[in-house]
This record gives sequence, C-alpha cells and structure tokens, in this order.
Amino acid sequence: MIAVTTFAGRKVALFGLGGSGLATAKALLAGGADVTAWDDNPDSVAKANADGVKTADLRGIDWASQAALVLSPGVPLTHPKPHWSVDLARAAGVEIIGDVELFVRERRAHAPGCAFIAITGTNGKSTTTALIAHILRSSGRDTQLGGNIGTAVLTLDPPRDDRFYVVECSSYQIDLAPTINPTAGILLNLTPDHLDRHGTMQHYADVKERLVAGSGTAIVGVDDSYSSVIADRLERAGVAVDRISKRSPLRNGYYLAGTDIVQAKEGEVVSLYSLDGIDTLKGSHNAQNAAAAIAACLAVGVSAEDIRSGLMSFPGLKHRMQPVGRKGRVVFVNDSKATNAEAAAPALSSYDRIFWIAGGLPKAGGIASLAPLFPRIVKAYLIGEAAPEFASTLGDAVPYEISSTLDRAVAHAAAEAEADGGDCAVMLSPACASFDQFRNFEVRGDYFVSLVAALEGISMLIEPEKGT
Repeated sequence: MIAVTTFAGRKVALFGLGGSGLATAKALLAGGADVTAWDDNPDSVAKANADGVKTADLRGIDWASQAALVLSPGVPLTHPKPHWSVDLARAAGVEIIGDVELFVRERRAHAPGCAFIAITGTNGKSTTTALIAHILRSSGRDTQLGGNIGTAVLTLDPPRDDRFYVVECSSYQIDLAPTINPTAGILLNLTPDHLDRHGTMQHYADVKERLVAGSGTAIVGVDDSYSSVIADRLERAGVAVDRISKRSPLRNGYYLAGTDIVQAKEGEVVSLYSLDGIDTLKGSHNAQNAAAAIAACLAVGVSAEDIRSGLMSFPGLKHRMQPVGRKGRVVFVNDSKATNAEAAAPALSSYDRIFWIAGGLPKAGGIASLAPLFPRIVKAYLIGEAAPEFASTLGDAVPYEISSTLDRAVAHAAAEAEADGGDCAVMLSPACASFDQFRNFEVRGDYFVSLVAALEGISMLIEPEKGT
C-alpha cells in the first residue's frame, strides 16, 4: 500500500467506496488523514465500517474544514450532471481529486525521480500497459502495474527511486488528476467514447490531453485528427513529443513498415524491431501498441536488447487476442474480451483463415459492420442468444452452424480446423456480451481455455485457470 502522507493531519471527504475507493480511504488513513467516507450503496458503507473506515453522509459534514474531496472515478464529475458531492465541494471551494492524483503527489513528495509511465487512449491502452510492464519486469526492474487495468494504484508499493510505475489511466481518472506528470505519457488514439460522461468529443479529447501535456516525453498516436492536433499543440508548447503511427510514414517518430517498427529522425529511417512471428502482437493495432511501448521504454532508459527480448516473450493480455494453444498448424485464440463487433474486428483482421466462435448476448448493431472481414472466416460456430441473428447476417457469405454452447463450438471448430490442413486459427471473439451463459467475459474466456486444454494432442501456450 502507498500511505498517502500528503494529507496527514487534514480532513478529507471521500465519496465512492467500491474497490478502488475503499483502497483509497485506507491509504489516506495510513498516511494520517482524517477521512470521512460515504457511498450511495448501503452495502459499500457497511463494508467500509467493517474495515475501520469512518463513514457519514457527506451532506451533513462541515465542508469548510475539508482539505479535499476524493472522488471515485465512476462518479460523475461534470456530465450528465455533477454528483451532489461535487456540487457541495465546489460550493465550499474544496478541490476535487482522485486516487491517481494522490499517487502523483506521493511520488512528487518522496521519489520524484522514479520512472512513471502513464497510458491512455480510447483503444489499446490495456495491451500497451501490460506490454510495457512485461518488458520492464523481464529486464529485471522493480515494476509496479496498476490503475485502470484492474489494480488500484494506491495498493502498489510506495514510490522509491529504483521503482518503475506503469499506470493505465481512464479519462475519468485523468479528469481527477490535475497535476499528473509522468516521465513518459502515452496517448494512443481518440475515437468517440464516454460522451455521456464528457458531454462532447472535444471535452473528452481535452481531458485525455492533460496526461501527455504534463509528461516529460509525450508519446502520441497521430492516426486520428484529434490526437494529431494534440501532438502539434504540445510540440509548440515546448513538450518533447514522440509521434507514433500504424498507417503512415513519419518524418519524426515511430511507425509500422511492413512488420517492422521503424524510427525516423528528420527523415532518416532506422528499423528497430520486427514483429514478424510474435503472435501476441499481430495486427496493425498491436503495432501501434508496440510502437508506443518501445518509445516509452526507451524514454525511461531500457536498452534496445531488453526491449527486443520483452517483445518476443510477451504472453499477451489475458482474454484479448491471446494465443492459448496449438495443435499442428492450428492456433487457438482467446479474444473473449471482444464484447461487440468493433472490439472483435482487430482479431478478425489479424488472421487469414479463421474458424470463428461468436455469439452470446447481442449488442446493438450486431455483426453487420464486420462484413468486410467475412472472407477471412472459413466457418462460424454460433452460440448463445445471438446465434439466430448472427446466422441471418452471415447468410450465404460465410458457412456456419448454430452450435448453441461453447463446448460444442470448440469441439466442432477444432476438428474441422485440423481437417482443413492449413495454417488457421480457432478463435473465440464473440462480438457479444457474455451474460446469457456466463457471469462475465473472463469466465467465458477461462472456460474456452479449459476446453482447448482438454483437446487431444494440444500443446498449451498458457496454463488454464484452476477450477474452470
């Protein structure tokens, strides 16, 4: 745990007692703050009380005596309207911050020179975050991985000069981190997302820009117009900018040329790393992720050889285009995190011959947008509630069967892929939510891995979860 000493002896109001909120309350208490916490969910309040956190309805406290409101990132700050706790804090002139801002202040107070890499973007940030952490760890560095990727940042080990922090940041977290100042900050891309919480695309982009604006080195993907404008604006402001692209050559920056990541300096191009043969980094979207990771690792002093070794050994992000097993010329890919068509597209575009397992609880729009990728699909195996709808969309364009359940789909797809005799993938990329048959996409993905592991003659690339 990181004890938050920067609020020692001061009163702090905290709203939101989910996983990260409760961890934040404990970190503030450990650092000597006087914390009063609350949540609209009575069960969360009861759990906090049981863990020794003082709770009280924040509508009844003396706001003039509070040093800050620490807000859970899941609580609306601006849109569709500010939460009532935000209104009370603003009326009293109390600053409103989140757990990432508390981490930033602790780092600044105790180990300002320690390496801190922060990652944001609409798509790809979890893979990029995991890849950077893997490169650092495989090179023997003390690496702390947290943030939006699933581990609350204040549960990490305390800042120390020889530690490396890799923190995934959502737009909600950045909005509550006004002084964020990573050694290397990454903005991968921007497409419309979370507009219910940010109001407009421009406001969403402005929030994301804060992360790179405060960075020692700003690493910015320039394949969309919003991010490209941000890169230009930062450079004019004197920020060191490394541009990255998966689509176009750059005069200065890192980009994809064939299967190589190359670096250009004033038009002079040097090939740095080949992604050829790295199954966990297939696809142009992963080339962007890799380019960002390479730039960030170079910025914090990782050697070229350590980066190369880390790229080659990257196991992939669990449930996201994750190769889990091989049988002859067939690779089995767990892409259970693809819960809509847009999320499934990168995996489908990364393999030439696919035995596709899809379906579950359908999302609006179905899979019609994936039609340009249908020629890559040898056969589809449809499961769950979406099966009839998906069958109608596939029509005569793709052979399919309605397998109904995942176990039948895996068995049939594996047998037919092996009989095909060529290089191909059996891929779970459902383009659907899981809730008709599974508790969440993680359970669905783990079950897929266990089914693959049970196939005769399979060579597993990962260990299946116990109990699945």
